[in-house]
Amino acid sequence: MGAPRGLARIEWDPDPAHDAPRTIATSVALPSHCYRQDELARFAARMMPELQRREGFLERLFERVGVQSRHLALPAEDYAELAGLEERNRAWLEVATELGLRAVSALLDEAGVPARDIGHLTTTTVTGIAVPSLDARLMNLLPFRRSLKRVPLFGLGCLGGAAGLARAAEYLRAYPDELAILLSVELCSLTLQSDDASLANIISSGLFGDGAAAVLLAGARHPLARERRTPGPELLASQSAFFPDTERVMGWDLVDGGFKVVLSPSVPDVVREHVPPAVESFLAEHGLQKSDIGTWVSHPGGPKVLAALEQGLGLAPDALRASREVLANVGNLSSASVLYLLDDYRRRRLPAPGTYGLLLAMGPAFCAELVLLRW
Repeated sequence: MGAPRGLARIEWDPDPAHDAPRTIATSVALPSHCYRQDELARFAARMMPELQRREGFLERLFERVGVQSRHLALPAEDYAELAGLEERNRAWLEVATELGLRAVSALLDEAGVPARDIGHLTTTTVTGIAVPSLDARLMNLLPFRRSLKRVPLFGLGCLGGAAGLARAAEYLRAYPDELAILLSVELCSLTLQSDDASLANIISSGLFGDGAAAVLLAGARHPLARERRTPGPELLASQSAFFPDTERVMGWDLVDGGFKVVLSPSVPDVVREHVPPAVESFLAEHGLQKSDIGTWVSHPGGPKVLAALEQGLGLAPDALRASREVLANVGNLSSASVLYLLDDYRRRRLPAPGTYGLLLAMGPAFCAELVLLRW
């Protein structure tokens, strides 16, 4: 039986690349306050008097997390003056707005796109709270059109950059003539609790850095999707993976002093056990194997997490080299890390055309987000 009279026949193309959005531009914005890791260990020791009796403890721990330098939202000496959640969040809002504006402006400048041409804006963070949200505040600083669709994401943690990319790409599959921006701003240093001598808080104080990153995507029918001025990957597909009963593996407890980190020592074990099967299943759905992936854009959760991924996935020793280098240079930027890595690949490590990549990140719940790329 043919299509009813008066209705056009719809041909379905099962190839996900047929309407795949493309990365058009990327940008990063880092605070101006940059410190070596040994300097930050001394600052942290002064802020945590309980640890001063354990000579060399902080320095040794800071050395083990694979970080050499980090950028902070504020001058290091100012952190001792921060009191509760209100002061910390006020600082977050001021710096996050400035970094977000820089990142998005650089993105638009690189692409040569006016703000009014953007149809969708997603922002993600887990280190501060803003109502109106950060994207709404940027509406008053950049000439976006008033009908811009905005989606603020909160609570996804380190997962937010990968999940934000996936959700933006899904939007562009529905509206392939449009442009979409994802902005991540994370100011992890503002969550440091000076009265918390737990190992989780100490590790976090040595591991996480501050920064913002943004990505501009074009739907498959947008003219920019067909240009190759600054090559960026297509986003072919994505998949979320939720691992039940892992709520206390990673996250925040909200206390009077602000965000108090929840970070279980079991994170590498959870990653090693749960992430590889999710990756293998996802790739198999698209007719691929791990050996088909030429570029691993993995969130640099820390040395033990990266080692767990390598072991669980059976990766070559240098497969996650870019993640380790980003971790060394700027620390773990939470949700902004994978976007920072994506920018790094576009500018410094450009894969050969046709190369498949897998962008992945893990975050609170515990869960993972996977995004299949093709350059």
